[in-house]
Amino acid sequence: MINVRYIPLVIALVMSVYMVTVMTFVITWVNTGLGEGFIARWWRAFYIAWPIAFTLMAVGAPRISRLVMRLKKD
Repeated sequence: MINVRYIPLVIALVMSVYMVTVMTFVITWVNTGLGEGFIARWWRAFYIAWPIAFTLMAVGAPRISRLVMRLKKD
């Protein structure tokens, strides 16, 4: 199983793959349609967007969590 210290990175990995897959699929579909070459266009969007999303989630999630915890009502 996964070592506890790697859980935040694994969460960032899984969440970023999930979000980028759905978002790039929908945006590519809306912008270019499902015609010929769709998978190639979607894949290009995915492999460009995923490293950015993973980095933002890995770096930003802990900070955002702390911010939200400070905003909560006691």
